[in-house]
Amino acid sequence: MTVETLKSLFQTHKETSLFGRYIYHQSIAPLLKSNNEIITVDVVGTSVNKLPIHVMTLGRGKIKILMWSQMHGNESTTTKAVFDLCNVLSSHDANAKQILKSCTIQIIPILNPDGAKAYTRVNANGIDLNRDAQDLSQPESQVLRSVLNSFQPDYCFNLHGQRTIFSAGEINSSATISFLAPSQDEERSISPNRKIAMEIISKMNDTLQLQIENQVGLYDDAFNLNCVGDTIQASGVPTLLFEAGHFPQDYMREQTREFIFQSLLVAVNYLSEEKNIGSKYETYFKIPKNKKLFYDIIIRNSNKGDIAIQYQEKLIDDRIEFLPQVEKICDLQDFYGHKEIEANGFEVLNKKNQPIEAGYEIDFVMINNEKFLMNL
Repeated sequence: MTVETLKSLFQTHKETSLFGRYIYHQSIAPLLKSNNEIITVDVVGTSVNKLPIHVMTLGRGKIKILMWSQMHGNESTTTKAVFDLCNVLSSHDANAKQILKSCTIQIIPILNPDGAKAYTRVNANGIDLNRDAQDLSQPESQVLRSVLNSFQPDYCFNLHGQRTIFSAGEINSSATISFLAPSQDEERSISPNRKIAMEIISKMNDTLQLQIENQVGLYDDAFNLNCVGDTIQASGVPTLLFEAGHFPQDYMREQTREFIFQSLLVAVNYLSEEKNIGSKYETYFKIPKNKKLFYDIIIRNSNKGDIAIQYQEKLIDDRIEFLPQVEKICDLQDFYGHKEIEANGFEVLNKKNQPIEAGYEIDFVMINNEKFLMNL
């Protein structure tokens, strides 16, 4: 698919009822109830707090693809993108018809509905579901395993979101999208199923580089059998990790959403067309590894040094608020800010006209009698 085609499909079929960062079970409930001949919706289990966990099924083909989103409740960008994808696949687009003829796709749109409601990474028991792949101590983990066992997918897409701190390599370039073909052993062996995942990722990266050059990274591939992706990869099923990251000024992750949508559509289309996957994987290693080189704001060259400010995401009255907090004051010449302010050696003061310190939450700062807003 061309970039122009992908952009046109997104603009035409974007699910406009979903916007911003706070997406939870009530956000998607109307979409799950809508009459759609293409999509079958089933309840496959419940969360700790007895919220339903749904699976959507599309297509009738032999190639089976399983996707799940919001395993971490506060990582909602990919959930928006899967509904955009479903809208395209439910349309009369010729590519969509071919995909559904060749593939059967199952999607769990919100695996951790309690975490999504509370806007937390963990579930209602305080457990990170992505560290529960072996113990299966949580009902949500058991639901995912049940779907895996019953569906027996040929490919798995593990959909996540990442913080604004990541760069795509060691340059001043934010990791807007990151991928990973997870390791399946301590040696990080390049197994046949990893090669397949790497080739699919390479295909998606080819499309993204035409739009966000140098803004795609690789997530850390250190092996951890407690992680879901590593466990599934170790079982022999090609598994891909998607991480929705930061695009400049896009704190609502709406531009990132489009790039995730494009990547998902490119991937399923590729799987529907290609018969022998796994030999064209080597360009995967040209994608730079993620580094933690960004802060949301850096105030350069104050009288105390550089000042790093990071937004803390808080759920307040059903809205996600981004609260600026001073992370550290030191030499940050090896780091980058999504926004940078030059202090020119002056003192940086808070609203009480006092020097700011690490740990302070601040709405604005004063530099040489000039006010600089810190809020979005």
